Amino acid sequence: MSKRDYYDILSVSKGASEAEIKKAYRKLALKYHPDKNPGNKEAESKFKEAAEAYEVLSNPQKRQQYDQFGHAAFDGGQGGFGGGMSMDDIFDHFGDIFGSAFGGGGFGRRGGSRVRKGSNLRVKLRLSLEDIVNGVQKKIKVNKLVQAEGVEFSTCSSCGGTGQVTRVTNTILGAMQTSSTCPVCKGSGQTISNRPAGVDSSGLEKKETIIEIDIPAGVEHGMQLSMQGKGNEAPGGGVPGDLIVAIEEIEHEHLVRNGNDLLYQLGISFSDATIGTSVEIPMVTGKAKIKIPPGTQSGKNLRLRSKGIPDINGYGRGDMIVNIQIWTPQKLSKEEKELLVKLNESDNFKPKLNQTKNFFDRMKNHFS
Repeated sequence: MSKRDYYDILSVSKGASEAEIKKAYRKLALKYHPDKNPGNKEAESKFKEAAEAYEVLSNPQKRQQYDQFGHAAFDGGQGGFGGGMSMDDIFDHFGDIFGSAFGGGGFGRRGGSRVRKGSNLRVKLRLSLEDIVNGVQKKIKVNKLVQAEGVEFSTCSSCGGTGQVTRVTNTILGAMQTSSTCPVCKGSGQTISNRPAGVDSSGLEKKETIIEIDIPAGVEHGMQLSMQGKGNEAPGGGVPGDLIVAIEEIEHEHLVRNGNDLLYQLGISFSDATIGTSVEIPMVTGKAKIKIPPGTQSGKNLRLRSKGIPDINGYGRGDMIVNIQIWTPQKLSKEEKELLVKLNESDNFKPKLNQTKNFFDRMKNHFS
C-alpha cells in the first residue's frame, strides 16, 4: 500500500466532500489511464496509487479509520489495494465514474470477461495489553471459501465468453444496441461443466485455513485491519476478497488504557505518604520501582515518561500515569488513636490547602 498521504495524492483537503474527492480522482485517472500512456510504468503506478487513495477516501467507514489511524488502519502485512489488485479489478470497481470516456466498453474495459472479486471475510481478534504494546504476529484459523478441486469450467454459451450480452431493439429512431452483464455467468464468461458433491454453484467450498496476521503496536479496541487478498476466493479464479480483522482489547488486571497512556491507581498508607517510600508497581511486562516523595498528597499523579503505548502512526509513545490514593484506616486500637491525637496537636498536621484557587479550579487541574 502507498505510504503517501491519500489526501496529498488526490490534492484535496481533509475536509473535502465526496464530490470533490470523486472529481479529483477522475482527473488523475484520466491523466494516467493506461490507454493514454501505453507501456508507461510510471503512469500505471500513479494510476494505481490514485485508485488506492480513492478506494479509501470514497468509503465513509474507511475514510474515518484512515483519518484516525492513518495507513496503519489497513496494515496487515499483505500490501494494499493498488499493489495487490489487477488493473481489471480497478476498472471493475470504479469504471462507472468515467462512463464512455474510453469508448463504450466501460472505463478501461477492453472487451473480454469481467474479473470477479471474492467476498470479504471478517474475524474478531482478542489481544492482550502486552500484545498491543509490543505488536504481535498471530496465527488464526478461518473457514473461508476456496476453489474446490475437481471443478471444471467451460465457456459460457450465452455470451460466448465475453461476459456481456448484446441486444438490438428496433425503435422509431432505428435499431438501438445495448450491452449488459451476462445473467448466466454473471460476467465471468465461464460456467461450471463439472461440479463435485459439496461444492456450491460457483465452484467454491468451505475450507479451514491458517492465516498469519502481523499486528502493529498501538492498535486499539474497535479498530479494523484490512488484509488484502486473504478473504474468500472468487469464482472462476478471480480476485480474492479481503480479510477484515476487528480488534478486541482484553482488559488488563491492573492497568487502564487512556489513549496511548496507561493509568494505574496506587494506594499507600498515611505514614508512607508523609515520610516517603519506594514501592513496586506492575507494568505491562514485569514491575518497576518508583519513589514516593515525602509529603505526597492524595490524588497526586506521578508520570513515567514514554512508559505507555506506542503511537500506531509512529509519533512517539504514551506515558504511564500513577495516581496516588492515601488509604485511611477505618478501625484503630486505643494506642493508635492516642498517638494520632497527640500528633494532631502539632502544626505540621494542620491542613494547609491552597486557598488561591477555588474548588472547581482544583478539580479541573486534577483531571487534566
